[in-house]
Parts: sequence; structure tokens; C-alpha cells
Amino acid sequence: MENALIIGSSGGIGSAMSAALAERGVTVTGLSRSEHGLDVTDEASVASHLGALEGPFDLIFVASGALEINGAEPEKTLRHVTADAMLDQFKLNTIGPSLVLKHSLKHLPRKGRSVFAALSARVGSIGDNRLGGWYSYRTSKAALNQMIHGAAIEIARTHKDTICVALHPGTVATKFTEKYADQHPTVPPDEAAANLLSVINELTVDNSGGFFDWQGKEVPW
Repeated sequence: MENALIIGSSGGIGSAMSAALAERGVTVTGLSRSEHGLDVTDEASVASHLGALEGPFDLIFVASGALEINGAEPEKTLRHVTADAMLDQFKLNTIGPSLVLKHSLKHLPRKGRSVFAALSARVGSIGDNRLGGWYSYRTSKAALNQMIHGAAIEIARTHKDTICVALHPGTVATKFTEKYADQHPTVPPDEAAANLLSVINELTVDNSGGFFDWQGKEVPW
């Protein structure tokens, strides 16, 4: 791996991934809202920022996302579901990575191994959902998984060595999760980044379109 693009590079996992890659001698390009003005929910912003880059990139990693947006906490019951909260989740967690994928395809090499990976979440798994609740966040991540799976099929027709996956990082100790970790064991961002890089490095084209956790185990849809 020589060149990597990190979307959401100022966040906990994004910054840790950037640092881990740089330590391994990878040239890292980072984009984020706070540092560069990238708004992944605005296609004009995505097109402008990605259009200004010079690829190709061996790895494009999307770490943007949120669990709580505009003060709307994950719903504990159907009574708490609102159109605005659900739309906000879809904009950031589904539409954002989808627009990045659309506009970054030109930066993936036509030949030679490359990886497009977007952070998803185990709670986005329909098959693994035994608790219910968290409707908007769960649904936005399930929709992201479908986008990744479908895009992998199309991308394989033109980029035969490209791997397109959704990744679950585990519960990482960041501002993103501090209110909701409860009794779940957490790992620091640098450890999560190392785990994810190990998974990414082991992926093959046969894994493209899949959903994997930080241990490399496949997560049910």
C-alpha cells in the first residue's frame, strides 16, 4: 500500500487510521468537515473536494458518521422515531459514504489491488438484531451495507482487483460512543485502527461486497 485517502480524518478512528498508515510509510491524504470543509451530505462539496485530488489511491477509507445528530439520541421505542432524525441519519451514514464512493471511483486504479472500505456497525446487521431499538441508526447502516454490496458488483466489472467492503470497528473509545458504551468493552482508537488495517491487508477480491468486523469475521446481513 502506497497511497491512502481517509474521509473523516479528523475524527477518532479517522485520525488514528491516518497516523497508523503514516507510521507504515503510506502517503496519507485526509479530508474532513472540520479541517477542510468537506460536507459528505452535499454532492457539490464531495465532487469539488474529491475532484481536486490526484490519485490513484490503494485505500479509500470512509470514517465519517455519527450516532447522535442535532441532539437526537438513538430511539429506545417506536414512539421516539421522527422523520427529521431518520433523515439526518440517512444523510450522514448512508448518503455520505455513497456519494464519496461515487466520486472516488476515478481515484481507484483499474489494475492492481485497491480497497474501498466504509465504517458500518454491527447494529446495522438485520440478522444479528436481537434487541430492537436504535431504529434510525440501525436502518441507515443497513442501507449503507446494501450500497456497498451492490457497488462491489458493479465495480468488479471495471476494477477487477478492487475490494469494496463495510467494516465494523468494534466499540471504540471516542466521543462518538462515550454516552452509549455502557458495559461494552471498548478499545482506544489506535488499537481499533491497527485491527482494521490487519483486516484490510488480509482481504481478497473474493471478499468484495462483504461486511466484516475488526477480527475479520463476516457479519450477517
